[in-house]
Amino acid sequence: QVQVVESGGGLVQTGGSLRLSCTASGRASDDYSMGWFRQAPGKEREGIGCISASGGNIYYAGFVKGRFTISRDGARNTLALQMNSLKPDDTAMYYCAARQYDYCTVSWRKENLYAYWGQGTQVTVSS
Repeated sequence: QVQVVESGGGLVQTGGSLRLSCTASGRASDDYSMGWFRQAPGKEREGIGCISASGGNIYYAGFVKGRFTISRDGARNTLALQMNSLKPDDTAMYYCAARQYDYCTVSWRKENLYAYWGQGTQVTVSS
């Protein structure tokens, strides 16, 4: 069993930055690829990006457009989502998820590939 916990959400003004963290703990969790997703009110959950277990393979959704950066933060079971130039449209619940496969693949957006999910952390961007 793997536990996934996100942190770092909050309220920020338009144009501001936030850094979200995610820790996966449990058996072999440092061999998992990790994904970031978000769900805005009234919308379906969407993928932000995926990072491989080693940190050397990263995919991003097109809407990120260089504003967001995913990284492994020190230990392989800890990752970060650095978000810059935030907009009100970025307001959402942000989720981290772990996949029992060490590489990200072109199908990284498929939520059913991720066996373990966190509870989410709320990000609110004020205009």
